[in-house]
Amino acid sequence: MKRSNDPNEPKGRVTGIGGIFFKSADPKAVRAWYGEHFGLAVNDYGSLFEFREGADPEQKGYLQWSPFADDTKYFQPSERPFMINYRVVNIEALVEQLTEAGVQVVDEIETFEYGKFVHVMDPFGNKVELWEPVDSVFTTEYEGNTTK
Repeated sequence: MKRSNDPNEPKGRVTGIGGIFFKSADPKAVRAWYGEHFGLAVNDYGSLFEFREGADPEQKGYLQWSPFADDTKYFQPSERPFMINYRVVNIEALVEQLTEAGVQVVDEIETFEYGKFVHVMDPFGNKVELWEPVDSVFTTEYEGNTTK
């Protein structure tokens, strides 16, 4: 999606889905089943789906599919059995926009080699993970071991 030069347009925004996370009684068995029956390239976390960016087909992007243990605390304060991760640009500006709009920001932005993360709560009780990715880390680390 092309962005305009409108100074009133939000500077941070969601660009796509970055991950699908859900609770499971046996994450290892879930990963194995999906690997065997659906052909997913599985790893210790689930499966990393590789795609090409629509605006720049030369650029690879990634989406993480991950079953979590039923007793995970990672989705808290939500009581839901799932969490969606959204890929974003300019996470700092987005968090500022969300804070100004009264959205509950659960934690501080954390930075890792593969990107920046922060969590917010939607008004429906869902914890949402926002991720400003560094896709090149996945390209280097998981080359040939992704679901395409």
